[in-house]
Order: sequence, then structure tokens, then C-alpha cells
Amino acid sequence: MTITQNAVVRPSVLLPVIVVAVGVGCQKAPDVVPPPPPEVTVATPQQRDVTVFQEFVGSTEAFKSVNIRARVHGFLDSMHFEPSSFVRKGQLLFTIEQEPFEAQRDRAAAGLKSAEAGLARAESDLDRLEQAVRTNAVSQQEVTRARAERDQASAAVLQAEAELTNAEIQLEYTKVESPIDGLVSRNYVDLGNLVGSGEATLLTTVRQIDPIYAYFEVSERFVAQALEQRGGHKNPGETGYQRATLLLDETGLEIEGEIDSLENTVDSETGTIRLRGVFPNTDAKIFPGFFVRVRLPGELYEDALLVEETALGTDLGGRYLMIVGDGDIVERRYIEPGQLQDDNTRLILSGLEPGERYITKGLQRARPGMPVTPKTAGSGS
Repeated sequence: MTITQNAVVRPSVLLPVIVVAVGVGCQKAPDVVPPPPPEVTVATPQQRDVTVFQEFVGSTEAFKSVNIRARVHGFLDSMHFEPSSFVRKGQLLFTIEQEPFEAQRDRAAAGLKSAEAGLARAESDLDRLEQAVRTNAVSQQEVTRARAERDQASAAVLQAEAELTNAEIQLEYTKVESPIDGLVSRNYVDLGNLVGSGEATLLTTVRQIDPIYAYFEVSERFVAQALEQRGGHKNPGETGYQRATLLLDETGLEIEGEIDSLENTVDSETGTIRLRGVFPNTDAKIFPGFFVRVRLPGELYEDALLVEETALGTDLGGRYLMIVGDGDIVERRYIEPGQLQDDNTRLILSGLEPGERYITKGLQRARPGMPVTPKTAGSGS
């Protein structure tokens, strides 16, 4: 059998290859450098006095409300206002037919003149008899009778004056005026209808809506805490609260006012007490019957701790902060949150100490028990 030259395996050729492979395999592996701890931005809690506010649902009512009714009977003759317009105190709203009452006034005036004439005659007769009795021309009995007639005539004058005054009042009632400034409703009775016959017919309503009231219920606990802070209900008109804010959700409107009324008993069935706030409404943006929220100041926290709202996380355990502690090690710290403030900071009631660092940015890179590289906002390192 013949073997070709290309098929012969030569040991002198394989040996360098094996030596090179062994040399490469024996080189030392390079050291692995761990990555630096992730950078996070930290802050310390703010400290300031904070008043906690509570909100309650209520409804608005007019500051004053008057039902305008017919006080005399007659046909409704004319109307002198535009429905749903603002009217002034003393402004003429309706006129009821005046002719029958003018006639009654004139009749009463004539009766007064007749009574006055009768009184003048009776006084003249009395004077004449008093002079005649001095000469015994008449008896004392006639003088006494003349004096009684004079007194009756005087009483008739008083009665006639009263009848005239009443007639003038009745005539005045035919002019129906607004007793207050306010917003008038529509006319509830059309012109030409008979009003005031057997009842005081409701013609319209006028409601003063500037200022405007808001009524709402608060818990007895809230009232008790507020009164405790103020040292009790000492002075007339003092309710334990002063400031109040009315909020209308539909428009975002906020109006500053004050509490002016506190009921003197707690409802035993609901455990609440009714309060009333008064609020300016110069632009008439609030109408009676609106559902509103009323915000009241509650408990004051001195040197309270506040953190950025965006730094707070939530899981099944509740609200928490990521704290950077000793050795820059991250800790998940559960806290008791309080009320969110207007500057988007959150009041912390417990679980955090002054000066502790909490993570505000880089939360996705922070893991409890792992180190981080903390930096403060704006430090650049």
C-alpha cells in the first residue's frame, strides 16, 4: 500500500501549534472593576409651621330673602321691573289698581273735614253756654251736656283721622316696592289677575346675594378641637373659627370669608353641628342653592417636616420615602403622610427626622440595602 506525501503527519509541524495554545491558555485573567454606585439626588425635609385645613360640603343661601306679596285686593295693574334683574330698596315693582283706594281715601278725608266742622260747632256752643251760665241765663246741666257733645266731636275727629290714615296706607299698599336690595325673580302672577283676595298673593321674590351664606355640617370632634385651641367659646359671636374659604368645583372659584354662626347644640343623631359662613359675592358668581365646599383651618403643627410630593412612593405597606443613611446605604422608610400643601410638598406626621436625606431623583436606580452616590440638586456632582 502506498502513502502519499500530503497524508503524512509530521510531529515537527504540530509541536509549535500545541506550545502556542498552551501558552495562551496560561495567561492571567484581567481584574473585573465593579461599577460605581448609582447617582441619586437627595434633599432634607423643610421645616416650618403648618396649619392643616379640612373641607366640608355645604350649600349656599341668600343673605336676605323676601317674598313679595299683595297686601290689598285688586287687579294687578302694572309691573315695573325686568325679571332676574337687580333692584334697589324702595324700587317700585308692581302697581295694583288704585282707583277704589283713592276713592276710599277721599271719602275718609271728607269724613275728617265733617268731623272737624262738628268739633268747631260743639266748641262754639260750649263757649256760648259757659258765658251764659255766669248770668244764670242757662242751667249748669246744659253746660255739662254741651261739654260732652264737644268731647264726642273731638273723638269723632280722632276717628276720622285714623280712617284717613288707614285709607292712605291701603292706597300706599297698591304700590308694591322692594324692601331690600337684591336679585328679583320673575313675576308669578300675570297682569290683569285679581290678587290679594282672601290671601296675600305671592307676586315675586327678592334675594340679597351679596354677601352670601354657606351652611354646612362639621363633626363634634372638629368643633371640640377648635374650641380647645381657642380656650373655649368665650365671647359673643365667637365660633372658634375665623377664616373660611368657599370653593366652587365647577369653576374653580375660591372666595375668602369667615364663619359667623355656630349652632348651640350638636345633633345627637348625626354627631354633627351646623356652621354658617358669610362670603362676599360682589360679582354674583354664586347663587343660592349651589353645592360648595368650605375649607376651614384646623390643627397647627409647629416646625413640621415637609418633603417633595414626587419623592413619595406607595406599595402594599403604605406611603414611603427612600432614605440615604449611614454609608450612603438606601433604606425604604414608611411614613405617615399628612396634608398636601399648595407648594406641592407633603406634610410628614411621623417616620422622618429633621436632617435626614431622602431621594428626590433617581428613585428607579435606588434599591434598599444598596449604596448610592448622593448629590444635592444643583451641586453637579
